[in-house]
Amino acid sequence: EGMPQTLSSTSMFTPCGFSPHLHTSKEDEQGGLIFQDGNLTSASLDALIQHLIPTTDYYPEKAYIFTFLLSSRLFIEPHELLSRVCHKCIEQQRLDDPVLDKARIRKFGPKILQLLTEWTETFPYDFQEERMIGHLKDMIHRIAPCDEAYWKKMNQLLQTLNQKLATLSHGQEGIVKISPAVSDKLVAFKSKPPSIQREILSVCNDPYTLAQQLTHVELERLSHIGPEEFVQAFVHKDPLDGTKTCFSEQKKTSNLEAYVKWFNRLCYLVATEICMPAKKKQRAQVIEFFIDVARECFNIGNFNSLMAIISGMNMSPVSRLKKTWSKVKTAKFFILEHQMDPTGNFYNYRTALRGAAHRSLTAHSNREKIVIPFFSLLIKDIYFLNEGCANRLPNGHVNFEKFLELAKQVGEFITWKQVECPFEQDPNIIHYLHTAPIFTEDGLYLASYESESPENQTEKDRWKSLR
Repeated sequence: EGMPQTLSSTSMFTPCGFSPHLHTSKEDEQGGLIFQDGNLTSASLDALIQHLIPTTDYYPEKAYIFTFLLSSRLFIEPHELLSRVCHKCIEQQRLDDPVLDKARIRKFGPKILQLLTEWTETFPYDFQEERMIGHLKDMIHRIAPCDEAYWKKMNQLLQTLNQKLATLSHGQEGIVKISPAVSDKLVAFKSKPPSIQREILSVCNDPYTLAQQLTHVELERLSHIGPEEFVQAFVHKDPLDGTKTCFSEQKKTSNLEAYVKWFNRLCYLVATEICMPAKKKQRAQVIEFFIDVARECFNIGNFNSLMAIISGMNMSPVSRLKKTWSKVKTAKFFILEHQMDPTGNFYNYRTALRGAAHRSLTAHSNREKIVIPFFSLLIKDIYFLNEGCANRLPNGHVNFEKFLELAKQVGEFITWKQVECPFEQDPNIIHYLHTAPIFTEDGLYLASYESESPENQTEKDRWKSLR
């Protein structure tokens, strides 16, 4: 599962820092943190950790907490970070003293609880580790003697966290496992296989309904992706710690990968549905149906399904069916294709996405809030942002400016993935989308040549070798 390979667009950013004129502005330093025009741009890891820690009269900004918790995992594992945070709190608030300063701890208690709550809410997967829960419990045992209410707060936090983790893991199991098994057998058929399945139109012949069910699947799958997966996809060795990568265990990006697999499945499903019918008229009907589904996805703000459908129609086994396409009213298709045209770094799509994002901000209903980005492009953008800029500056400081930009992109995504799907679910259609057999690429070509015979020598040779 490599990252999308495309031309390296490091030119999107100046080598480090995002605007060339930055270095003329004035720098301030406070406690090892470097600010430029009031924005934190870089600091040592220690200073950043210190900046995360609340005191009796200080609490970090929400945006800082998110940005640092998101990016810190490139330098230090979450359990190690939490351990250092707790250790510093114990030191600074003298929580080891035989007699505690109750008045002081009552000022500090609510703040540390608030920080831990924000961490568990935004990055629940971090707390699948026993060690993380251990640190939480240790902290509460130290401050609870000063105020009974802290026990209640902590129990509530742990309960909410447990529910969230249970929902997430249950949801991951609950997602119908995509079945690739059938597709490989199909290529063995000498000629076009007998109809291997009910076709999509017998399961759902209304484009509005199918677009809504696709949106269900997308939002369900999105809801499982933790924001940290975007960063963990890029964990390399940290240059200041030559001994080990930050995450020696498997990269924790399984939900992100499952989502990319879903996109690929939808492409192949669309192509399979078009290549399967024996009659030209039926194939044209399926194409027109999917054009309408795609258009409705666009209206809903579901750009990921839209792109998968267009990609499926553009696969060469489908696009070569000239006689079939001659029966299709293609004007609507060209409009959609134009929307998703890759030129100018997907300029048209990005404009449409901004429109949908804006609509989402001012929305009155869940329906208007839906924004499902074309996912592999989002990953690619984050990939380039990561590659185009160093994590550390030459003096060993963390390049915080880069991570603010990263947090902006991931933060927007988090807002979108939290939308409740407003459409009623149709389990029958959703089951079909996940389990209907699909052709492999060879199977698609075979079916395509059976429908409209090869036109040139290359196609004839390919058909011969497939048979």
